[in-house]
Amino acid sequence: MAKLTSRFAEPTNPTSISARARRGRWNKLLETFPSIGDMHVLDLGGTPGFWESVPVKPQHVTLVNLSSFPNSESITAIQGDACAPPPGVAGTQFDLVVSNSLIEHVGGHAQRARLAQLIRGSAPRHWVQTPYRYFPVEPHWLFPGMQFLPFAARVEITTRWKLGHRHTIDRQRAVDSVHEVDLLGLTQMADYFPDSVIWREKFAGLIKSIVAIRQRD
Repeated sequence: MAKLTSRFAEPTNPTSISARARRGRWNKLLETFPSIGDMHVLDLGGTPGFWESVPVKPQHVTLVNLSSFPNSESITAIQGDACAPPPGVAGTQFDLVVSNSLIEHVGGHAQRARLAQLIRGSAPRHWVQTPYRYFPVEPHWLFPGMQFLPFAARVEITTRWKLGHRHTIDRQRAVDSVHEVDLLGLTQMADYFPDSVIWREKFAGLIKSIVAIRQRD
């Protein structure tokens, strides 16, 4: 099971589908924002590891994450809620906001709308990526069609299914894990980001993830 998870979903495995998709998205991001090397970027929900691995680094990155990370010369890591960032982030203007695989985790429509409003108000440009709800395989569990099953069935799968990164034998943790993921479709993303283009990232001809992109010079 661990080998299968590494093959399909482990971003640190350079040959995994997840890592290849991440490289493809980065190429698209760089194509969309070719001057990113001169930008001050706000990353909501990201980690320093992402920016340390990219071929073109922004002038500076401010990232907000519930987890704590050390700062570096080009990265300021702030521990906090991306939907309600602390002073120094809220109200500050950046060149670009980046958010990868966060909006599906923040907890319902009201929080998603709050995050979208913050993103749209923090910079003239943004890149907001999320897994597509109607891709056949749920990306967190690597279980086909799991997102369409009843809540109780998803909890039971979490306690038994060992692919992905969500398996736990603790039932309450399984319940919390299922609560915590709510995938989005195209209409929802277009509603949260009405002034954006929604890019469709595809795998095997099917939409795998969607990205709200606003590009303004």
